[in-house]
Amino acid sequence: MSTPVPVPKEGGDGTVGAGRTPAPLARLSSWLQSAKAERYIGFVFVAPWVIAFLCFELIPTASAFIYSLTDWSIVGGANFIGLANYQEMFTRDRLFVKSLENTLYYALLSVPLNVMAGFIIALMLNAKVRGQTIFRTLFYLPALIPSVAGAVVWIWILDTNNGVLNFFLGLFGVEKIRWLTSPAWSKPALVIMSLWTIGSGMVIYLAGLQNVPQELYEAAEVDGASVLQKLLRITIPLMTPTIFFNLLMGIIGSFQVFNAAFIMTGGGPVNSTLFYMLHIYEQAFTHWRMGYASALSVVLFVLVLVLTTVVNRTSKRWVFYG
Repeated sequence: MSTPVPVPKEGGDGTVGAGRTPAPLARLSSWLQSAKAERYIGFVFVAPWVIAFLCFELIPTASAFIYSLTDWSIVGGANFIGLANYQEMFTRDRLFVKSLENTLYYALLSVPLNVMAGFIIALMLNAKVRGQTIFRTLFYLPALIPSVAGAVVWIWILDTNNGVLNFFLGLFGVEKIRWLTSPAWSKPALVIMSLWTIGSGMVIYLAGLQNVPQELYEAAEVDGASVLQKLLRITIPLMTPTIFFNLLMGIIGSFQVFNAAFIMTGGGPVNSTLFYMLHIYEQAFTHWRMGYASALSVVLFVLVLVLTTVVNRTSKRWVFYG
């Protein structure tokens, strides 16, 4: 007869014999599988985002509201002055109105142009043609170029005497335009430059176009629908959520335009490109009036919030979620 193999027994230290999990590890494994553990583990994974949101979003935003009620020059303490900054902004600061007008002008031109141009290019690049991938890459590449490098390139393009754009227009008999040195042309020049980065919106439109069911187009062709009818009755309605997203991002981005004006014109000529963000920057880091700059930032926050809320409310009438 064979000798029976002894069964390992649990020791006094909480361990068991070979082939079994130690008791502490078993309890840990059981706890990790519980609902309470899942909740704590979820907090651990969410913690980096929450910490970053508090440090770089919520606390700075709350601080801007607080400092907007003070006279603070970064160096030294902040003196509470109540609503004096806002009173000065709306009654004595002529550049506040000028910068707001410039920003609204830029937004009203650049946002619709970028939305329409990005959508039209996405429609063309969604067609099955040879070299489709190459064309998509070429249109998207400018969006990857740093804004400072792009501004330097556009200074050369828009140069009055040696610029590529004036040279091209001169072939058609158009006189040289002072794009960056004329108050009448400086803002249109920056609007034209904004089309440089339509590739980012184009990619989002392409993703939306890929999700349009092809069965709808096939059914429309059977019914004898033309290309224009398919565009107006199928493509555009189903693309309205994507158009709505790009419209909101465009509105928010247009009120934050800074790099192009700061590098290319410095707010000139005659404050014609003094956008709102540039005015905030000058008050904060040129005149060292951080309290007043915070008040300007609060007004910008409220303005963008109101505009995005209005657009969001109107979206119920024209955005179709299929």
